[in-house]
Amino acid sequence: MAMTMLRSLHREIFRYSQLETQNETQAETGWKLVHGDVFRSPSNPGLLCAFAGSGVQLFGTLLITVVFEFLGFFSSMTSAGVRNAMLLTWVLMGLFAGYTSSRLSKMFNTGSEWKHITLTTAILFPGFAFVIFQFLNNLLYNEKSSATIPSTTMCSLVLLWFCVAPPLVYVGGYLGFKKPAIEPPVEINKTLRKIPKQAWYTSTVFAILIGSIFPFATILVEFFFGLIFFWYHKFYRGFGFLLITFVLLVVACAEIPIVLCYYQLRSGNYKWWWRSFLTSGCSAVYLFLYATFFFTKIAIVKPVSAMLYFGHMLVVSYAFFLLTGTIGFFSCFFFTRLIYSQRAFG
Repeated sequence: MAMTMLRSLHREIFRYSQLETQNETQAETGWKLVHGDVFRSPSNPGLLCAFAGSGVQLFGTLLITVVFEFLGFFSSMTSAGVRNAMLLTWVLMGLFAGYTSSRLSKMFNTGSEWKHITLTTAILFPGFAFVIFQFLNNLLYNEKSSATIPSTTMCSLVLLWFCVAPPLVYVGGYLGFKKPAIEPPVEINKTLRKIPKQAWYTSTVFAILIGSIFPFATILVEFFFGLIFFWYHKFYRGFGFLLITFVLLVVACAEIPIVLCYYQLRSGNYKWWWRSFLTSGCSAVYLFLYATFFFTKIAIVKPVSAMLYFGHMLVVSYAFFLLTGTIGFFSCFFFTRLIYSQRAFG
């Protein structure tokens, strides 16, 4: 599918360039027809910027951790070194999260809202995770479980988040806002173009449901073994397979949204911003559904244990949503800028 799209795209760009060279006129069709609307700001751009910034933070954290594990810096996935390394890397990557969200917000002309967007970026994922883990920790405390996280450790994590993570996000946001705004490669029309009626197979819901299957299928086997190793307290040392799976996940999250975005633009629908994020990001729904199916196959009978399981899976699924959605979003972002910056649109 991707190769077919590339050949078709190359032919169309070449044909448009030849027409301009020969000073010929022809009615604009396909994805060229919407070139004046394709970079129009989406609805609720602030939330999209925060999602993208949080996704960049998670992407950098996971990439660095997986590479270090592959190089042999950790003995197993259950070692304390992995957890500490991921936490430290995530805090430091807050600089890139703030930078990304503020640069996107400036591109969308949100004005002084970049401060609120940066704050949203700083609390979007850690705030959700903290609420879930604090609730689960209270359950363990009431059960007098030895797995309860000590209050001193919780206080240290809270101080680390309040005193280090948000300031780094704000520093990144300030640096990003001081940069020149990202200009669209083509001029945006003043008049909003009407989107023609879409066929059912080009609708947003259908594209999201079908497109999000592929990223999930890429990590299904590795996710299955991860659940086994984690919930049965096994040691995981397949770091080579983990790195390969991560690379395949990135490729799937990038390629599928690009292909669907291309055919979406050809059908005259220029509202691709949120759709590119959700096409790959909604694979988290399949991830959580599979985790629910896996729950029926393991011997968990206590309500507290079940809540622990689904609480952890909810956080993992949310992180997967931000990660995969961000990859799909930036893939389509660079793809659209590439095709509309060709000489035929100059």
